[in-house]
Amino acid sequence: MTADLPDAGGPLARLNAQLARMRSTQPFWADLPEAPLDSLAGLARLPVLRKSDLAAMQAKDPPFGGLTGGPVGGLRRLFVSPGPIFDPEGRGPDWWGSAAALSAAGVRPGDVILNTFSYHLTPAAFIFEAGAEALGCPVIPAGPGNTADQLVAIRQYRPRVYVGVPDFLKIILDKADEGGVDRACLEIGMVTGAALPDSLRAELSARGVAVSQCYGTADLGIVAHEDGGPGMVLNGGAIVEIVRPGTGDPVPDGEVGEIVVTRLDADYPLLRFATGDMSAILPAATGGRRIKGWMGRADQAAKVKGMFVRPEQIAAIGKAVPGCRRLRLEITRAGEQDRMHLLVEHPDSDAAAPLALKLAEITRLKGSVDVVAPGSLPNDGRVIADLR
Repeated sequence: MTADLPDAGGPLARLNAQLARMRSTQPFWADLPEAPLDSLAGLARLPVLRKSDLAAMQAKDPPFGGLTGGPVGGLRRLFVSPGPIFDPEGRGPDWWGSAAALSAAGVRPGDVILNTFSYHLTPAAFIFEAGAEALGCPVIPAGPGNTADQLVAIRQYRPRVYVGVPDFLKIILDKADEGGVDRACLEIGMVTGAALPDSLRAELSARGVAVSQCYGTADLGIVAHEDGGPGMVLNGGAIVEIVRPGTGDPVPDGEVGEIVVTRLDADYPLLRFATGDMSAILPAATGGRRIKGWMGRADQAAKVKGMFVRPEQIAAIGKAVPGCRRLRLEITRAGEQDRMHLLVEHPDSDAAAPLALKLAEITRLKGSVDVVAPGSLPNDGRVIADLR
């Protein structure tokens, strides 16, 4: 992640400059203490901002809940992520911080990149577009799906690098092999947004694609990435804490907790932003400050094919179709692809069709639906069961 804040004195000086700017320009942060922090550990005294709070904040004070560092007209792009949550993109080279992840994966200037993230409303494609531009790499703005067109682009442009979710890389390789398309040009896969099981990584490697993954969010950009060492190394623009879920209390290094990130950026500064994702800080001896990688969710939200599915979305499905009682979304994997199966307590089995339509409409993902007898689902409070 980039910023136009002074770097003299290192991260602590940049953090204190950021806090002073936030206090003076953003009403939301007006109550920040005026005294500078004497160490990064002092962050723990400041409040946590939860991703789950953004939707309500943005509805009350559109478009960004009063969190941007300047007028909307000074931003570069304006996004709408599922929730809905509204995310800005500021101006400046590699604003999202993806160049380091691409470079660590082996991407070099002039490499052609097949970018299969969506170029519609959500920022993932633009996160990697910016890093590619910073490295001097041309990009095929492929987006997801349309496998036949992807193969045409591969045949014509010979991309060396794939960017997208890991499942779709396997689909592209499968379709190329089935159709006799030479895809040997694809040597590097930069993947994120979905789980990368060891079995899938091994299969992709055996088929000639060296896969690296990174961790980031639509709010923060890229936070950490693989570089050949253990876990993931943290990006320089991110101050990362691991806290006990549901609190702002840091846990000792090595203990699993929720990832909390402070983003040092003048356009969209975020202070102690709780992502809802779980990880652990690896011992300092591993070289650089590192996290173990993505280790699940602190809440019940889950990523399916690179998109978050949240409990409030499942609740909205139940409200949209009269007669629903308990709902439970089960997420599994089959053939190295994510699958969604919605179980709904409802007295009418014919409700399955409208429920499937609402599932696709609200989550932007397709899944199967089964109507079950009222009272048959567990009374355990689980709305989303990630069974992968």
